[in-house]
Amino acid sequence: MSPSTAATPTSERLHALDALRGGALLLGIVLHAAMSFVPATPRFWFIQDTHPSLLLGLLTFTIHVFGMTAFFPMAGFFARMSFHRGGVGALSGTGCSEIGLPLVIGWPIVFTPMALVVIWAPAFPMAVRTPGARGWPPVLPNFPLAHLWFLYVLLELYVAMLLLRGAIVRLDAPARCEGSSAASSQGSCEIHWLRWILAIPIGIAFCLDQRWINVMGVRTPDQSLITNAQAWIGFGTASASAGCCIGQVDLLRLLERRWLPQLLLAVGLILISFVLSGVMLSAPGAPKLPVTFATLRLVSATLYAPAIWISTFAVLGLAVRFMSGFSPTWRYLADASYWLYLIHMPIVMALQVAVSQLDWSAPIKFAIILAVALPPMLASYHLLVRFTFIGVVLNGRRAPREAAHVVAVEAPPRNNAGCVEGTVLRTAELLLRRQRRPAH
Repeated sequence: MSPSTAATPTSERLHALDALRGGALLLGIVLHAAMSFVPATPRFWFIQDTHPSLLLGLLTFTIHVFGMTAFFPMAGFFARMSFHRGGVGALSGTGCSEIGLPLVIGWPIVFTPMALVVIWAPAFPMAVRTPGARGWPPVLPNFPLAHLWFLYVLLELYVAMLLLRGAIVRLDAPARCEGSSAASSQGSCEIHWLRWILAIPIGIAFCLDQRWINVMGVRTPDQSLITNAQAWIGFGTASASAGCCIGQVDLLRLLERRWLPQLLLAVGLILISFVLSGVMLSAPGAPKLPVTFATLRLVSATLYAPAIWISTFAVLGLAVRFMSGFSPTWRYLADASYWLYLIHMPIVMALQVAVSQLDWSAPIKFAIILAVALPPMLASYHLLVRFTFIGVVLNGRRAPREAAHVVAVEAPPRNNAGCVEGTVLRTAELLLRRQRRPAH
């Protein structure tokens, strides 16, 4: 899942987008490490720690709002770059090697120890009872994709991208596309409207789901091979936004300038949504409001949907503003994040069970889980992945033993269907100018 496969002397890595994509995956690890501390009734994680934490509950809620919605535009953007570098063959090859192979090969490797941890957990109090062997094998289309569901959805979105791109080419739509690009560029200054427009589809999906509450976020297909409508709408919109958002230089500049008000608005919406979740679940200490559950759900959906996109725009602006320059640390973590996310779940789950009965505060146990889990995972990346064929499969290249300061993002040539290619080039130029800007 790398933006590049070969180095050229005239091209540089898009550090901001790469850091944001890697950061989203690392936040996923933080999210899962905190899940056992969420004070939720009924329990939704496989084990509940004896010391639940409202603060860690807020942390998981916040990451849930924007984490994967921030990841999918980055994945979509780099997929578009791959397509415009090498066409259908390049995009298909990237999808099969960097997404399909890790899903097919990685799933049994990580799911087996996860299942063993779930079997071990009932030996401790506060564990959630599961069907165990009686529920295996699953009856299709039910299938426990677990945390690798995002690879499955990415494969589906790659197929959709190929099909839709082929339709656009067959309809000879370059002229129309250029017009829409100009219109989008002109409207990029209206970021106030764009964030609400992007929130409308997923907001409607939330409202139509009678069982939805905001602690769920966007429903993920982690237990089925049939991707649900919310995932298609939420993450499909996010992936498609790679063109209308990330591909627009004016919008990126605006997001860079307005990251602080966007962040403050996102924080406000998230806090209100978090309080509403407590009201809907009748959590201890939550206020009692004289309204029906249906009204609460409608208000919650109305707030949560724009919170997704406002927070996504905020972190994108933050990344362009503060992460456009080269950082060896972020470069390394961005490279490692894919591997870390693939393998983290059984390690984190085992540590959650191990500390669940300790009479220590939740923040301390949470910190221990991360402190114990991350070093061996990083070591495994450095020793087993970074310089080996596994790194080629996951990141599209083998990292050099002596890291250079730049890694290629080879800009696609312009052609007669150059509306998308042009936005990619302009985006690259903007980010590269930010990277070359001297520090003050």
